[in-house]
This record gives sequence, C-alpha cells and structure tokens, in this order.
Amino acid sequence: MSIFKKIMTAIRGGATEVGEAIVDSNGTRIFEQEIRDSEHHLTKAKRDLTNVMAQQMAASREVERLQREVTEHEGYAAQALEKGDESLALAVAEKIAGLETELSSQQQALTSFETNANRLKELVRKSERQIQEYKRQLSMVKTTESVQKATSAITDNFSSSNSKLLNAKDSLERIKAKQQQFDDKMKAAEVLEAETGDSSLEAQLKAAGIGAADNNASSVLDRIKAKQNKG
Repeated sequence: MSIFKKIMTAIRGGATEVGEAIVDSNGTRIFEQEIRDSEHHLTKAKRDLTNVMAQQMAASREVERLQREVTEHEGYAAQALEKGDESLALAVAEKIAGLETELSSQQQALTSFETNANRLKELVRKSERQIQEYKRQLSMVKTTESVQKATSAITDNFSSSNSKLLNAKDSLERIKAKQQQFDDKMKAAEVLEAETGDSSLEAQLKAAGIGAADNNASSVLDRIKAKQNKG
C-alpha cells in the first residue's frame, strides 16, 4: 500500500471517529428526531391505508353489482328459453359470460385489496406500539441523562470547591474557638467577682454572726417586747 493510500485510510478512520463522537454526543437528540420521522411516516402510511380501504370498498360494491347483474341476466336467459327464443337466450348468455369475466377480475382485485389492507393494518398497529415504546424509552433516557448531568455537576462542584470547603471549615472552627474563649473569660470574671467582692465578705461576716443583723419583723418584735419588760 502506498503512502498516499495509507494517509487516505487514516483520514477516513479519523473522520469515522469524529462522526461516531458526534453521534454519541447527540444520541438523545438523534433518537428523538428518529421517533418524529417514524411518526411522520406512520401518518403517511395511514393515509395510504385509507386509500387502499377505499378501493377495497369500491371493489366490494362492484362485485356485488356484477353478481346482481349476472343473476338478473340468468333470469332473462331462462325467460327467453321458455319462450323458445334461443337466439335471444344466447345473446343474454354472451352478456352473462362478459359479466362473469369482469366479476372474476373484480373479485381478484377485492381479494388483493383485502389482503393488503389487513397486512397494512397489522403493520400500522405494530408501528404504533413500537413508537409508543420508543417514546417511553426516550422519556427514561432523558430522565437518566438529566440525573447523570446533575450528579456530574455536583461531583465537579465538590471537587473544584473542596479546598474552599476546607477553608470554610477552618474559619468556622476559629470563630467557635473565639466565642468559647469569650465565654470562658466571662465565667472567670464572675468567679473572681464572687471570690473577691464585698458581697463575698459580707456573707462571711454574717455567717460568723458579726456585723449588722437583718432587719426583719421578728427582730423588731423582739426589740419592742424587750422595751416593755424594762418599763
């Protein structure tokens, strides 16, 4: 193989790969368009089937008409024979022969129309079922594609922002540590105040019975009683 042929083969191979890549990347759109094309062809097939069925009906009416004419002319021939007019009977017989030839042709056409109509009806029914199945499959394919895109987006976003998430976590921990430190300082101040303040000293003196007594109703009443006893 010459170099030129090899180059052309490589180009064709590359074109095939590019073509397959385009088909793969647009698979859902292509599938959906193929369904629409199938529906279009099915609509045309139904119109064609309608024409075949109309021809079938016309052939059926023609067969019935010819059958009536044959029966009618057979009666004419019998009447001519009853009257002894064999020449007239023969002419009628020739007419009947022509009608029967035409009847045979129409019966063959009617049979052909019936056979084709039945076959086309079955094909239409199968095509309709197949298209409905493809539509269900298309819906599932689109749903799957959407889920996969969402999953990919989430994964990509997490991967690209992973360092940002770690930084945010560090910031949160620093904020929490600072707030905890503030709470600890407030609690320490309260403990220190309790241990060193005037209220703490007064509590200790009171517990030892030193200092002013609480002014309450009992102490006031005891004081009044003591004054009365002295008087």
